[in-house]
Amino acid sequence: MVEELLTAVIAAGAGVAVYVGFAARVVKQYERGLVFRFGRLREEIRGPGFTTVVPGVDRLRKVNMQIVTLPVPAQEGITRDNVTVRVDAVVYFKVVDPASAVVAVEDYRFAVSQMAQTSLRSIIGKSDLDDLLSNREMLNQGLELMIDSPAVGWGVQIDRVEIKDVSLPETMKRSMARQAEADRERRARVINADAELQASHKLAEAAEVMSEQPAALQLRLLQTVVAVAAEKNSTLVLPFPVELLRFLERAAPPPATVHGHGAAASSAVTGPGPEAASPETASLQEPAPAGPATEGPGPAAVESAPGEAPPAALDRPAGDGLYLDAPPADPDRPRG
Repeated sequence: MVEELLTAVIAAGAGVAVYVGFAARVVKQYERGLVFRFGRLREEIRGPGFTTVVPGVDRLRKVNMQIVTLPVPAQEGITRDNVTVRVDAVVYFKVVDPASAVVAVEDYRFAVSQMAQTSLRSIIGKSDLDDLLSNREMLNQGLELMIDSPAVGWGVQIDRVEIKDVSLPETMKRSMARQAEADRERRARVINADAELQASHKLAEAAEVMSEQPAALQLRLLQTVVAVAAEKNSTLVLPFPVELLRFLERAAPPPATVHGHGAAASSAVTGPGPEAASPETASLQEPAPAGPATEGPGPAAVESAPGEAPPAALDRPAGDGLYLDAPPADPDRPRG
């Protein structure tokens, strides 16, 4: 009798252990459990921990509640300004309603992936190339709204959408590089022109100050020479400024004056010629007859007889000024 009782207890315990083994389930912390009894969803959602189901009657479906990182394959499209680009993105989402994620949609991951690809192509067609390259924050927000609108009925919440990379054709890359280079060159020229304008104003002020003190220009020249001479591998060409000549000219003593009658005496010493004749001599000159016999010392020469003083000397008192002896007269030349 006792042996039969022990056998019955052992059999019952083994049956309970087998039942518990088939009925026991463990739900992890980041999961939620949905129980389907004869294919009908039970309203109770099993939380994390140990739980049991009826073997052969219930079926437990676990749903991951973590944030899922879903890469969106690169989509090729044409922007609004007719540029062909390839854009890829990444979507971050999580399940907020396990029942809707399992019942409302067949595969919520695949559904979110397809919706992300469609929305990304739509964003490419509505945007310009500059927006894709520089204004990605606004495009990310628009893409998030486009994906999140249908995903709400699937029990899925879109946490974040990011555009990762924008691939451009090689010709477009070269064109953009040339555009950037031209823009930088333009800005460099504007900066150089502005610098030249400011330098011209400063040079004008410096020239005005140096014009008041000519010695300042000489000091500036010497400073330039010192700066150039510091380099041993250069040839120094030193210009001789005109201001230095003017300075030396002002520093030179005045020339000595000639004693005597001044211009009259110097003209008498110079000799015959158009400039050598004084006003008194010019009044006594006579035109010489044409011909070979009229050749003389010059057109302004005054004729005089042999042994006679020049007309200029006749009008002057003796001992006053300088006198020149008249050249001997030609005996064949007629006297005037």
